[in-house]
Amino acid sequence: MNERPALLQMQGITKRYPGVVALEEVDLEVRRGEVHFLLGENGAGKSTLMKILAGAVQRDAGTIIIDGCISELRSPREANDAGVSIIYQEFNLVPHLTVAENIFLGREPAARLPGLIDRARMEQEAQQRLTELGVVIRPDAVVDDLGVAEQQMVEVAKALSIDAKILIMDEPTSALTNQEITRLFHVIRTLRDRGVAIIYISHRMEELHRIGDRVTVMRDGRHIATRELTSTHLNELITLMVGRALTEHFPKVAVPAGEELLRVEGLKRTGVLHGISLTLHRGEVVGLAGLMGSGRTELARAIFGADPVDGGRIWVRGKEAKLDSPRAAIALGLGFLTEDRKRQGLVLGLDVTANTCLANLDRFSAAGIVSPGQEMAVAKKLTADLRVKTPDLHQLVVNLSGGNQQKVVLAKWLCREAEILIFDEPTRGIDVGSKVEIYQLINRLAAEGKAVLMISSEMPEILGMSDRILVMHRGSIAGEFSAAEATQEKILHCAVGAKAA
Repeated sequence: MNERPALLQMQGITKRYPGVVALEEVDLEVRRGEVHFLLGENGAGKSTLMKILAGAVQRDAGTIIIDGCISELRSPREANDAGVSIIYQEFNLVPHLTVAENIFLGREPAARLPGLIDRARMEQEAQQRLTELGVVIRPDAVVDDLGVAEQQMVEVAKALSIDAKILIMDEPTSALTNQEITRLFHVIRTLRDRGVAIIYISHRMEELHRIGDRVTVMRDGRHIATRELTSTHLNELITLMVGRALTEHFPKVAVPAGEELLRVEGLKRTGVLHGISLTLHRGEVVGLAGLMGSGRTELARAIFGADPVDGGRIWVRGKEAKLDSPRAAIALGLGFLTEDRKRQGLVLGLDVTANTCLANLDRFSAAGIVSPGQEMAVAKKLTADLRVKTPDLHQLVVNLSGGNQQKVVLAKWLCREAEILIFDEPTRGIDVGSKVEIYQLINRLAAEGKAVLMISSEMPEILGMSDRILVMHRGSIAGEFSAAEATQEKILHCAVGAKAA
């Protein structure tokens, strides 16, 4: 690619919070018409830097120059006016409003009569944006009625609707299918060819060379390096990110399977699950693969008692169990790391200690009174074991990075000493260094005799960490493979509905 002029220059950006320096004199230069990847472990400062560029967070020092002009960016509106748009990792939509209302929120087209909105025009323009993305979503549909992938595409359409010069994408593909990712990448290339600068945050390393031009690596709130992707090897980038060489991405340690801990037979839920049967043994990691919409999360929620079922039986440690609520499941030693950690795994307004001990309050209380000292001691040990990056244990989890929030959810179930663990997308939105730490934790859990059911959309993760692999298709188990016989082709063959060989 011919070198193009800089559209964005961020110079000496510094941001401090009580007890922690989030950014220290960070420089970032992005050229017109390039896809610029921003890499770094969770807590490296990527999201904070982008929030400053988007006007959502104010910097303590530094200069921002956009298209040759110094920009203060004191608010998201100022950032939009300067041509900056952002798609956050966590959805920023109003659930009860329509697709069109979300896309043009705060910028609704006015009707001829003062104070009224031209809804027909708004829906027509929303439809145009959605058509450009190649997605079939009605502009009058309520956002809360859409699936996760559809909501993500609404976020993309919303960001594109301001005709941005600089488009920030924070993990935009985390909830998309392969077909939707391909479609999004086509849109990204089109925007790049029009001269839009795209800053792309992703932990999916395979995306780098598919659409990227250059990459900047951050670590511990500092700028480490900027490289041309055409001349940079993946291992070099990983070393720059973590400050050490990662010789094994999937450090799987095989453990002999022990006694049966969980048996599910004929689990049914009308229109969702169709006679699911499976087993989990001590020391075993069972991967659950399948395409989006195949029923993987629905199965996990049904086993954990979060959703009702219409039929089927479940045994825990050889005894038939009635898991009709999460409370009943937890009492029998089940733990569930949910796909949506913010809404279902954490209480964002509580601190690290409270969230860590949340599922085990009876252990830390007497006569209804909780012992803060006992909670603190356990939380301190678990967060140290998991290398949670936090200024202290009183930090609200809402202020932690996504990867550290995920580790707090893991700490909660370790605190509960659950023996049967269901992990739904345990490394989604997690950097490559933290992924290895979570894989090592899964190994440790298996070695301790616990059983893990791991749902993942990442094929290398399923193949690299599972002892057995189950594949779902439209609410049924379409195939089962041992680790030795499983291949990507066999799993995909079952996932699309063909019978297992």
